[in-house]
Amino acid sequence: MNGAEVIYATAASAGIEVCFANPGTTEMPFVKAFDDIKGIRPVLGLFEGVCTGAADGYGRIKGTPALTLLHLGPGLANGVANLHNARRARTPIVNIIGDHPTWHVAADPPLTMDIEGLARTFSGWERISGAVSGVSKDTAAAIQSAMGGRIATLIVPHDIQLSAFPAGPLSAPGNPYTSPEDDHIALAAKCLLDGRKTAIILDGRALSRKGLLAASRIRQAVGCDLISVAFPACMERGDNLPILPRIPYYPENASALLCVYDTVILADAHEPVSFFGYPGQKGRFLDETPTHMNLISEGQDVVEALERLAGHLPRASEKERREPGAGSGLPDMRSGMLTPGKFCVAVAHLQPENAIIVDEGTTSTSAYYAVAAGSKPHTYITLTGGAIGMGMPCATGAAIAAPERPVISLQSDGSAMYTLQALWTQARERLNITTLLCANRKYRILQQELKRAGYPGVGEIAQSMTDLGSPPVDWVKVSEGLGVPAVSVNTTEGLVEALNRALAEEGPHLIEMEL
Repeated sequence: MNGAEVIYATAASAGIEVCFANPGTTEMPFVKAFDDIKGIRPVLGLFEGVCTGAADGYGRIKGTPALTLLHLGPGLANGVANLHNARRARTPIVNIIGDHPTWHVAADPPLTMDIEGLARTFSGWERISGAVSGVSKDTAAAIQSAMGGRIATLIVPHDIQLSAFPAGPLSAPGNPYTSPEDDHIALAAKCLLDGRKTAIILDGRALSRKGLLAASRIRQAVGCDLISVAFPACMERGDNLPILPRIPYYPENASALLCVYDTVILADAHEPVSFFGYPGQKGRFLDETPTHMNLISEGQDVVEALERLAGHLPRASEKERREPGAGSGLPDMRSGMLTPGKFCVAVAHLQPENAIIVDEGTTSTSAYYAVAAGSKPHTYITLTGGAIGMGMPCATGAAIAAPERPVISLQSDGSAMYTLQALWTQARERLNITTLLCANRKYRILQQELKRAGYPGVGEIAQSMTDLGSPPVDWVKVSEGLGVPAVSVNTTEGLVEALNRALAEEGPHLIEMEL
């Protein structure tokens, strides 16, 4: 085998199944290797941001990494925004980046750039393969790092891809997680039992089903509050799981939620801070909290930590343990012309059991999280890093990770323009994704931010910078042009009919909602 084939063979033997690819000349050995190494499914993206966003969605649902295959530094650069989101989500991803042959780099050909320097901005692990004899070991190390919730980037010069690999066994990744420290568990138990008002903020794997069930046992035992980060990477909801309030987006609201606690325990969550720095507003919300601590250190298993913590506490009665804290149903659907509120309620009613909801609806979907608390069991994914354009690619990867589950993509029209090429991949792969396109023809979030910045009455030129209606994007034509059937609706009744039909049919669909 040559170097490219060995990298795929090592990845396949470690359980990696998918590669989201947008290759170029320096990756041709990797393209040919798809024919020769079985077990790695290539998925073509027309833009690198689709590949990286799809790898993000895949990793959030599957819990294991996908590969990306990208072309030199410029190709990687095109995918960085969604790699930024994936880093914030702590998604396992292994990037494979082709480079010029080692003997050609000194000539400074046109596409040459500092790939390793670029990779450091989002990667938790990066390496240039220096010899074909080490490519299997490099690949295994990349996979092990990624499995710990990091992005790993392996840069492979073209001549090393082509070189023959010496005979010998392939390398295998080790366990990425270590057990939590006993003193952290004991300190958290002491804080929970001291009678002060305490909250546990959950993120990452703490929002998995096992993590939430353990957190629920802790709440039942001591009466603490459970809170989600503002933008959860992947949260299980419904089916007797606890309902968690999210830390609000705006700092004054976040401060009001968190300021009442004497103790805050962070379970796989970073310290909550304001998304932006607003004059006169707090940037860090726990500065005045008497005690705040991390339940785990980096690389430790938060689910194990929560389960062990629950074991340190008084056991709740069987009756108490059956109390899910779940909502008592859904708000009634309202008929007539669509509004963001009506649309959110309709989706909460119609989403099938075990649906995956990818939410990049920004202002249009702000009501969805609360109204869907009483919905059927589902998985909820949000925009973790703030770089818009993740929704449709992330839904693409999620559908490939779980082909048996329906995916509903709640998508704002402005963000959708960043990575609309994802629709083509959805059509090519015949993925069961329904995109609900919130068409308000404006960057509503920017209009709100202008007002918050003290500019409530901006002039015509400034206002035009938040307007998407001149000309309006015809999303039905755009979607159909990329191979995805589409309709446009403007009433609740029209949405209900279109969504039910889309969910009943195979393959992708897009529903433009005029809001």
